[in-house]
Amino acid sequence: MNYKLFYASGSAAEGVRVILEELGVPYELIKSTIDRSKQRPPEQLKINPNGWVPVLMYEDTGIYECAAITIFLCDRHSDAHLAPKFNDPTRGLYLQTLVYLSTSVQTAFQTYYYPDRFVDTSANEASAKKRGINRLRETWKVIDDQIGDNDWVLGRCFSAVDIYLFMLTTWLNPTLGHPSTEEFPNIKRIAEAMMSRPSIQLVYAEWISENV
Repeated sequence: MNYKLFYASGSAAEGVRVILEELGVPYELIKSTIDRSKQRPPEQLKINPNGWVPVLMYEDTGIYECAAITIFLCDRHSDAHLAPKFNDPTRGLYLQTLVYLSTSVQTAFQTYYYPDRFVDTSANEASAKKRGINRLRETWKVIDDQIGDNDWVLGRCFSAVDIYLFMLTTWLNPTLGHPSTEEFPNIKRIAEAMMSRPSIQLVYAEWISENV
């Protein structure tokens, strides 16, 4: 099966691409954009009228939302062992952490980068951005504490949650006031461990060259 991934650099589509690489399945990248003032592919908008990427096409349909795509792909290709099976004791933690990353942590990023969505007037946007930074610090601390001395987010086994975590760490920009991974040693440790994976080296080559 060939997948199609509507894709833009710097977006959550990069995390989905890493998963596709880890699964070893064929896929095609379809260039899109996160700039809402620019034209986006009609096929993408048909699946996700919000206009965001990632959108994953398969067979005659598609799916959007990065966490949903992650769960879908990992369950569909369960032999790759990127997610706990349904009867695994860590299945609940896997789902909980994905949802927390995709809602609480990503919403904190959105509050900073898109403050107009969270306030009534432009005069309050600076306050929203400040709150976004505070929430980044709060939400990352929750995940850092959860990891503890685990090898990976869920324990001893690498999973798609580690991919999702790494993706979000690349969005942190301390020059804008965001917290650094230096504040979260367990997150930093896992993010650094991720750097040795060929899938990360491929998908994040540009980011690595500019930030590492």
